Amino acid sequence: MTGRYLLCCLLVLGLPACQSAYYGAMERFGIEKRDILADRVEEAQDAQQDGQEQFVNALEQFRSVVDFDGGDLEVVYNRLDSEFQRSEEAAARIRDRIRAVETVAEDLFDEWDDELDLYTNQNLRRDSEQQLRETRQRYARLVDAMNRAEQSLDPVLDNLRDNVLYLRHNLNSRAVASLRGELAVINADVDELVEAMQQAIAESERFIAGM
Repeated sequence: MTGRYLLCCLLVLGLPACQSAYYGAMERFGIEKRDILADRVEEAQDAQQDGQEQFVNALEQFRSVVDFDGGDLEVVYNRLDSEFQRSEEAAARIRDRIRAVETVAEDLFDEWDDELDLYTNQNLRRDSEQQLRETRQRYARLVDAMNRAEQSLDPVLDNLRDNVLYLRHNLNSRAVASLRGELAVINADVDELVEAMQQAIAESERFIAGM
């Protein structure tokens, strides 16, 4: 996030929760919707990068549980529970950042489309319309990749949640042994999540470079 964008966000926090008021305030600082969109795409990218690391950490902690071989099982379980909670928070941040991208993108494209009718120079209008069409196409690829990444969150969270709940009420070596078969499933889900996140991050970079 640019320093100017961050400063302006702080200055408009006192405004009513109205998109038009927010955009108007940002424009007074010289920040247009396309600038806001670029910053929000970067924020989503950062959230996905952090999310990848968090889910890998959770996987490693689950592996330490199923590999448990003596010691304090409750301590190991508590670490897993903490990693699961952090994973839920990371997933919520990713979802929030994607929704923020979608909101400003829709507003930008609506404004851009409406302003095409204001042109008197038809050559400039056609050029702007072509740029809008190309930007929409790049955005469609971006949001599709981000949505696939978002969808990859639920299988990992659901499996982690199930195993954490099971251990919470069955905290013994026998229960741990029964979960060993779950490791391969969670490992595959995390691999799929990381791959989807990487694709979304790469698409984000391409989208920003084309703006």
